[in-house]
Amino acid sequence: MRSDLVFGALSHVSNRYQLCQLASKATRKLHKPNTRLQDTANEVLVRFHGTNPSAPLAAPAVKAEPVERRRAA
Repeated sequence: MRSDLVFGALSHVSNRYQLCQLASKATRKLHKPNTRLQDTANEVLVRFHGTNPSAPLAAPAVKAEPVERRRAA
């Protein structure tokens, strides 16, 4: 049932209004054509149950490449 999914997602988000806003944004981004919107919303709530949706994402580590310097002739 969806109420179980909502209560599971509330373990990471304490504010129901914030959960609604985050879930609607995520549902819009993850929705695929020719699928039910309800299934996408349920999938988002399942993902929110496993992770904290409001936590900042870790920036990927970018490897710095050595810069070539030109020398005067």
